[in-house]
Amino acid sequence: MKTQKIFIMLLGIAAGCFNAFAKEPSYYQVFFDNSLMEKSWFYSESSYDGESFVLNVTGKLPVAEQPVFTPGNSLELKYKSAPGGDWSARLNFPKVRGQDHIQQGEALSMRVFVESPTLESELPEVAITLKDGSSSEFLPFADYLDNFHQGEWLHLQIPLTDFEKNDGQSLEWDHSKEIVSIVFRQASTDGRDHRLFLDQVELLPEIPGNINLSAPVLTSAKGFDRHVDLKWEPVNVDEVKYVKIYRSEDGDKFLPVGIQNPMASNRYADFTGVPDKTYYYKISLLDADYQETDLSEAVEVKTHSMSDSELMDMVQEAAFRYYWEGAEPNSGLARENIPGRKDMIATGASGFGLMALVVGSERGFISREELIDRLDKITTFIEKGDRFHGALSHFMDGPTGKVEPFFGKYDNGGDLVETSFFMQGLLVARQYLSKDNAREKALRKRMSAIWEAVEWNWYKQYEDSPFLYWHWSPDHAWHINHKLIGWNETMITYFVGIASPSFGIDPSMYYSGWASQDSIALAYRSNWGKTPDGSAYSNGNTYYGVNLDVGVSNGGPLFFIHYSFMGLDPRKMEDQYTNYFKNNQAIAKINYRYCCQNPGNYYGYGPQCWGLTASDGPWGYKAREPILRMDDGTIAPTGAIASFPYLPEESMEALKFFYRDCGHFLWGEYGFRDAFNLTEDWCANIYMGLNQAPMTVMIENHRTGLIWDLFMSAPEVQEGLEAIKKSEMRK
Repeated sequence: MKTQKIFIMLLGIAAGCFNAFAKEPSYYQVFFDNSLMEKSWFYSESSYDGESFVLNVTGKLPVAEQPVFTPGNSLELKYKSAPGGDWSARLNFPKVRGQDHIQQGEALSMRVFVESPTLESELPEVAITLKDGSSSEFLPFADYLDNFHQGEWLHLQIPLTDFEKNDGQSLEWDHSKEIVSIVFRQASTDGRDHRLFLDQVELLPEIPGNINLSAPVLTSAKGFDRHVDLKWEPVNVDEVKYVKIYRSEDGDKFLPVGIQNPMASNRYADFTGVPDKTYYYKISLLDADYQETDLSEAVEVKTHSMSDSELMDMVQEAAFRYYWEGAEPNSGLARENIPGRKDMIATGASGFGLMALVVGSERGFISREELIDRLDKITTFIEKGDRFHGALSHFMDGPTGKVEPFFGKYDNGGDLVETSFFMQGLLVARQYLSKDNAREKALRKRMSAIWEAVEWNWYKQYEDSPFLYWHWSPDHAWHINHKLIGWNETMITYFVGIASPSFGIDPSMYYSGWASQDSIALAYRSNWGKTPDGSAYSNGNTYYGVNLDVGVSNGGPLFFIHYSFMGLDPRKMEDQYTNYFKNNQAIAKINYRYCCQNPGNYYGYGPQCWGLTASDGPWGYKAREPILRMDDGTIAPTGAIASFPYLPEESMEALKFFYRDCGHFLWGEYGFRDAFNLTEDWCANIYMGLNQAPMTVMIENHRTGLIWDLFMSAPEVQEGLEAIKKSEMRK
């Protein structure tokens, strides 16, 4: 996803074995199981008046370490119900990008722990709210709790059919996913303090009968600087709701420390925060009714202090794993985000993933033969899947190879920008396969055929167009009608279009389109930048003590200096305006200094915590920039870490802070989660395909220049560079 597409959305907003009957797996509708953050649950609200009260942290419900029904935390509901007063608390459904296939719920289920000497009549009432704003009547907890008593976890379960409107009529919905919030409120006027804990608040489907699950097999445990990576044999996601993790410090007393949804991974990253310490682990399985299996055999592991070089290895390998273990199995390509849609792959992210896979082979995370097997699978998938004048769609269905119009009906054709990201990675992979053997030679030839089949010149829309266009649809033609105009992440699109040996565009389009000076381009840049700075492509102003040659406003989000330059070496990319390593370094410095100065006074910002770019956020996906109107306190680790080639010392300081200080919520199975916001006490629970690979690849470019060297070694790339230089001389 890119900045311009965000604007569009806001404005409008096994080789070749395709299975035409694949069905996207569905998720439980969980309102709360665990909070990554320790203080409060971001997806909650609370209010009170009079002498009533509900405990809150800046308006949100507190998170408690104990007691818990499932590890590692629960929600605290501490309240006082006074005469003449009122209180309420709301849990909003935490919508996750791509988790749009939800199981039909039949009952509201939650686990309740009553710590205080509370009577049943003093317990709250609960209601549900639908997405259309309508709400049900409130039902008392007491009517749905059997064998009520304090000091033990109780199961509260209410059939959804019991929730009626306040006028006695039934609420109507086509699917339970239309339920967007659970609301609790005062039910008595006793005037006393009460303390409850809530856990596993969810809408449960009809639960099958008992399933006889066997104890799981914990296959490995590997210690790092402050965490342990656990891995187990894959389990049946239709039978297992969670994998439960136990830890011991003495090999005798094991305590539960976490749960893992098997839909996400067959790994768990246990961040202990302590180096040079020995731990022991066991795991068990929980079914849909929370019945637990026997525990696995124990494994022993020790964390150990790590050098800067080892920390970079760790980050590279964890992010690489997104594209290796986390890939869609039929295509071998990258999912849009994890957890999210299981069948849908993102082509641009997959191109980045191709470069990450090459790094993985070179670093020994996988063997060369394993890489070749994967590249063969990917190549076969692309050969047989949907293409549009050679271009790939933004999203494809992994089992079938068909276009997936994830952003709406007009998104059902070729996406030239995502295609250019993919081809950047494909050329890197092709150049890596340099051995003179039959298999690598054949694969190189097939990759070249995919690359050469892209009709870049088709995406001009009309013959004498000075611009490339983002998208073409076989059903809706040029409806999206979005011109590609720099400065942004689309330099690579013009570059590979010029470099194409078959359906290339004239090199003059670098200046007529990408760096255009005409009135359309000037208005376009001024509109999205909300400033005349950089509207003529060149800039020339100074921001935070840094002179900026090229860039709209003060340079934009950091992915502008990452996505096009993962393969394209900015040190060797020059035009009449700048050298792009110099310019990219300036943009990184501006971003860094803005975060250090922190004009928005966001919590945590500073020399160790910086990096404004496109990522998930508390209020959704957004391209964040170092200007107040585009900054909401959200930091994406990929921002600073993928900037290693430009600011290595500042990037390393950020890496250490993200891992050692924030790792207890930020580090997971695929490395750093997508983003976090300390001001809002929020952390993304997803990893994104566009953001993991740049960390692996750009760290490698900083260390060895491997990916830059491979891409630049392609004859077509060298010819493209020369063609742009000649075009500049003709201007």
